[in-house]
Amino acid sequence: MRQTLTVLAVLTTAVAVASVATGAPRTQRSAIAEAVASPSRSPANVARDPYRHPVDTLNFFGVKPGNTVVEIWPGGGWYTEILAPLTRAKGQYYAAVGPDFPNGGKAVEALKAKDPALYGHAKLVAFPAEAGQPKVADGTADIVLTFRNVHNWRMGYKRGDQDYAPEAFRQMFAMLKKGGTLGIEDHRLPEAASDAREKTSGYLKVSTVRRLAEQAGFVFVAASEVNANPRDTADWPKGVWTLPPTYTLKDVDRAKYAAIGESDRMTLKFRKP
Repeated sequence: MRQTLTVLAVLTTAVAVASVATGAPRTQRSAIAEAVASPSRSPANVARDPYRHPVDTLNFFGVKPGNTVVEIWPGGGWYTEILAPLTRAKGQYYAAVGPDFPNGGKAVEALKAKDPALYGHAKLVAFPAEAGQPKVADGTADIVLTFRNVHNWRMGYKRGDQDYAPEAFRQMFAMLKKGGTLGIEDHRLPEAASDAREKTSGYLKVSTVRRLAEQAGFVFVAASEVNANPRDTADWPKGVWTLPPTYTLKDVDRAKYAAIGESDRMTLKFRKP
């Protein structure tokens, strides 16, 4: 019995030390870890965890179960499978889709239909919201998150190739409460690269994202290297889509790109003052 108690004490101490090291409450990180470990997540999405580090990423952004969380452009629902269950009991999850609203929310709607208990509270809104479309009310969100989307706005995706990133940042700023957090993850372009590559490659400079956020009124808080990948040189023949999981070149040098893994990514945290 004494030996068992000693082992438990050591394990408890280790967890406590790890929590201090991360700078986050145990309850926050453990709640995120539980959501990430949920058996409701699809195997294909779980397979991407080693590249996307969801526990560390969401912990860095400070996501808590009681938050009102807005995910901008959830796409196929990779983070929806984590964020909706995480906020189900105490918080709120908005899936902000567009500019083809509501068609862009089909994946989230499918999750809601599949498991109403876990995903039924998820609300679909438009982003960037146009007149008459449902949107997140100003000053109501605790955290706004967007994963690998700023480059789309910069490239004018579904907007005639016209950059609408400034508009997107203004709308994200408006929906946040004072003191609220904006969390951004995106493909990172080296600062020495040509600015023109931001319009074609899917990569962005950290300085560009910071400029866009700060022009909208955000204050930069911190950066994390949790999603860094030094094997990614960001100069591939078909841009970031050369790498997994897209593999635009299909079987051409597939093993090479698989060994590189997913892109090198910035992970940036901002605050609305």
